[in-house]
Amino acid sequence: MIPRYQVYLFGLLLLASLAMGAVLYHLRERAHQRLLAGQDSAPTSAPAVAPAEPAALLVANDSDGSILTQLHSLPLPDDPGARARAVLGKLLDLYAAPDAAHPVPGGASSVLQVFLLPAPEIAGAVPAGGNPNDSDSRTIVILPRDSRAKSPGSPPQDAQQTGPQLAVVNLSGSFAANHPSGIETEMLTVLSICGTLRANLPRVTQVRFLVDGKQRSTLAGHAGLTRTYLTGDLLPSDGSHP
Repeated sequence: MIPRYQVYLFGLLLLASLAMGAVLYHLRERAHQRLLAGQDSAPTSAPAVAPAEPAALLVANDSDGSILTQLHSLPLPDDPGARARAVLGKLLDLYAAPDAAHPVPGGASSVLQVFLLPAPEIAGAVPAGGNPNDSDSRTIVILPRDSRAKSPGSPPQDAQQTGPQLAVVNLSGSFAANHPSGIETEMLTVLSICGTLRANLPRVTQVRFLVDGKQRSTLAGHAGLTRTYLTGDLLPSDGSHP
């Protein structure tokens, strides 16, 4: 015969086991509910991405010194400055490719910023196909009077204006430092950048260049960067030569 105290002890142990099982089940349900709540709060769709649009890139070719129009489908943002940077980034990615017809290292990261300003009326501006060696005699002020105090890092407030625009392209110092030297190869890069901007932002009639936010005399020793380039003659239908 089993002693009474053992019966009581067995009953207490059974009750304790049942209680612990109930607590563990409750904790499991709470953890499951927290997991479900975390899943519900997670994004259910991918972030919005700019839709792909056709973009015209004026691509240089070193073999014959031409600039040819190529059409590419790119995700282009609505903001004009961001759009300009996107198309130039794709252009420089083409130049950085192993089989590039105009090989220039750097790629899209070489375009630090593109600012759009109202185009000033200027005297002595150089057409995009002008003499690359006369920049010293054609140096001009690129900013209108009320914008001269602004830092290159401050986007303009009047980029929504409807008139002609000046695009200020800020390139990285490493891009300029590693760019192949030579009049033709440097001018092909400059002209293709100017033409690509005009092809995708028709209001861009003038282009200026900075390197790491500062003015630089030449790209790699030849093509002048202290001038304003006019873009009106840089939209070839099948190809052009600088």
